Amino acid sequence: MSVKITYFVHGTTIDNEKDIATGWLPGKLSAKGKKEAQELGKIIAGRRFTVVFSSDLKRAVNSAELAFGDKYRIILDKRLRECNYGNWNGKKKNWEITNYVEKPYPNGESYKNVERRVKSFLEFLKEKYSKKHIAIVAHQGPQLALDVLLKGKTWKQAIREDWRLKKKWNPGWIYEVRN
Repeated sequence: MSVKITYFVHGTTIDNEKDIATGWLPGKLSAKGKKEAQELGKIIAGRRFTVVFSSDLKRAVNSAELAFGDKYRIILDKRLRECNYGNWNGKKKNWEITNYVEKPYPNGESYKNVERRVKSFLEFLKEKYSKKHIAIVAHQGPQLALDVLLKGKTWKQAIREDWRLKKKWNPGWIYEVRN
């Protein structure tokens, strides 16, 4: 018994284009991000999912709506939010994220906090969506947590191997939750 997950990241935001860390702020898709989400919808048109889950932050919701339209029920879940950068939400990204695996960002959370949120979400999936294929639209932090929880990577390894560093985007990453 398992749950298959195809993980999609939200489209490029105005903040991404300015190297700003949006964190828990809503964020707004740029023209490029809107086009990416629409193109993703075309690329994955043949895939079938039981349901689509999205972070409740605006940039992820908008990406999910543009990519999946009205073909699927989209369920918002705050456990899929980006890491809360606290005082640094909306600020120029100029820090090393490995410094915040254990230690929280000032007035924010650590990546271990993100891991706990995602672990709770995975337990929910095992209980409610066994033998199903679901889609997720979310952010960097939750995807790194999936690499830690489901692929056995350390946080430093997940961060060091993050596709974003090499700009190697995919039209979905596959994960499997096993009972």
